[in-house]
Amino acid sequence: MWEAVKAETRGRVQVEIFPLNNNFKPGDPDPLTLLVNGQLEFFTNSGNGLAAIAPALNVQATPYAFRTQTQVYRAMDGDIGDYIRQELSAKGIYAVPRGCFENGMHQFSCATKPIRNADDLRGLKIRVPGSPAYHEFFKTFGAVTSSMNINLMYEALKNGAVEAQEDPLDVAELLHLYEVQKYMSMTNHSWSGYNMLASLKVWQGLPADVRQSIERNTVKFARLQRADTESLNKTLRARLTQRGMIFNDADIASFRSRLGPFYAGWRQSIGERAWTLLEGHVGKLA
Repeated sequence: MWEAVKAETRGRVQVEIFPLNNNFKPGDPDPLTLLVNGQLEFFTNSGNGLAAIAPALNVQATPYAFRTQTQVYRAMDGDIGDYIRQELSAKGIYAVPRGCFENGMHQFSCATKPIRNADDLRGLKIRVPGSPAYHEFFKTFGAVTSSMNINLMYEALKNGAVEAQEDPLDVAELLHLYEVQKYMSMTNHSWSGYNMLASLKVWQGLPADVRQSIERNTVKFARLQRADTESLNKTLRARLTQRGMIFNDADIASFRSRLGPFYAGWRQSIGERAWTLLEGHVGKLA
């Protein structure tokens, strides 16, 4: 994507891509602070990763809301995406329109047992990303949640600090979690993607044709990435089975039936506007 922008702008925009270590020492600025201040020009982050500064962003991760990618992107490329952009703009961040990249539907993997129904989460030690509000979903079923950066997850699963994790199948493949996890339980309990973000301060200082090039190529390559990742996730059940993981389809109704109290708190957390827009796409929740 950035190579295309570089070519279109005849070298006026050259973006260096590098991994950002989130294991900060106390007092170090986090990436969002750097982004707002213009010290970091661009960044990608998930909705629940952005909820600390804009709680409405958790709408993207609402458990058992979205059922298909088509449903997701009708919302993210439409009115929910517009609302998210407004919320982030107020915080000094420009979210590129239709620039949400795919991560996928979340599933449970576990070293000790399959997750057949909601009762199997009771007492389970599980690594969970994102905001405290997202953690409450797992605590609803009695799970013991733990937060850690994703680059620490493999070792934590290996040494038993946590038994389980909940990410899309591509994470299990790309991080080799099949080496430390035996079971993969298909729950489709949440969706996540990565929003293409720019420092609003930097964005406003770019020439109009440069902004247009970035927006145009973000849309183009986000669509390609979505299709690529969705295709990968569809092939991974067979591939991870070959690698030794044991799959099962969980009883989703056992989760959905207990979400009434959780949804009441979640609705308050993300705000009435986000909740109303969400139900406009997925129907009434709880």
